[in-house]
Amino acid sequence: MGITELFLIGVGLSMDAFAVSVCKGLKMRRLNKKNAAVIGLFFGGFQAIMPLIGWLLGKQFEKYITSFDHWIAFVLLAFIGGKMAIEAIKGDDDEQNDDGGNKTSDGEKLDLKELTMLAVATSIDALAVGITFAFLKVNILTAISIIGVTTFVLSIIGVAVGNKFGMKYKSKAEI
Repeated sequence: MGITELFLIGVGLSMDAFAVSVCKGLKMRRLNKKNAAVIGLFFGGFQAIMPLIGWLLGKQFEKYITSFDHWIAFVLLAFIGGKMAIEAIKGDDDEQNDDGGNKTSDGEKLDLKELTMLAVATSIDALAVGITFAFLKVNILTAISIIGVTTFVLSIIGVAVGNKFGMKYKSKAEI
């Protein structure tokens, strides 16, 4: 499998992380480069780690993982999406009283637990891809590097795109 194919797989795998990054950007009052980089690192890191784990698991667990991976992703994303919708409806009052997350220099917070759940949920399909890589005898270090970097870059772009639209359509865009 060549670099072009691995890049295209990386783009495909990163689309859900891109969509979630857009949503995270919608919530930012202004584009925070540090938060965008942290979001990119979480999504890119998990998108790189999951194929490695899948590759290590190999053929023996393939039928068990692929039979329910989509349900795990669905439940996690539905829970987190519902939570984000509720927060958007409640408004900024809860954000001022919330002690969770890490505050950055411009006051924006990242909830690292939520970010971890999102990163896991958006990278479950990469686990199945990693199992496939074991069968295809793909160079796993090259594959996970390309997938991780592609997701990192697209996630940062997603935060920027979300922030741009969020500035115009704040409450409607969050929902």
